Amino acid sequence: MNQFIEHLLTVFMAFFAIMNPIANTTVFAGLTAGMSNTEQRKIAFKSLMITFVIIVLFAFLGKTIFHLFGISLPALRIAGGILVFLVGYHMLHGQSSKLHTAAASTDNNIAISPLAVPLLAGPGTIATAMNYSAAGGWQEITLTVASFAVLCLITFICFVFSSKIISAIGESGLSIVTRLMGLILAVIGVQMVIDGASAVIANIH
Repeated sequence: MNQFIEHLLTVFMAFFAIMNPIANTTVFAGLTAGMSNTEQRKIAFKSLMITFVIIVLFAFLGKTIFHLFGISLPALRIAGGILVFLVGYHMLHGQSSKLHTAAASTDNNIAISPLAVPLLAGPGTIATAMNYSAAGGWQEITLTVASFAVLCLITFICFVFSSKIISAIGESGLSIVTRLMGLILAVIGVQMVIDGASAVIANIH
């Protein structure tokens, strides 16, 4: 497989697994229950726009943040890998990780919290974006942003048609999807830790 396409698919699947649009659709439906279709669309659009801006900022400023705080790429990969693994581990057991849990909001604007932060743009999503963008140049950053933009579009469609999707897949279908995404996330997290640890060992030698 072409290396460009392989990298693009890897980044997209990592984002897809950690954002899990299907599972988040049920949360969105619960938070917006009783609202009109127009209001639901507005909230979906605003939450995803905020999420996209946050991830783009971290994707572009990843290297600057590294230099500012003296953080190495292997350190990010190890820490980010652990975060991603923990999210995946909880999903494997059919649970939502506390890192990406929609807690009750004291603000009526649920598009900002809990939808955008921490449900969609949580620590795991941010760590994934920084891991895949900070490792390379403009091409890697562009691929990361483009992959996340496609995912945001898919998530928006899922949110808009949330009632139909939930009735179609049912609770058992949602459980299967969540566990599959959890398995993928756990593997991605382990791979990130392996890459980071390998770089540390190589530097020592």
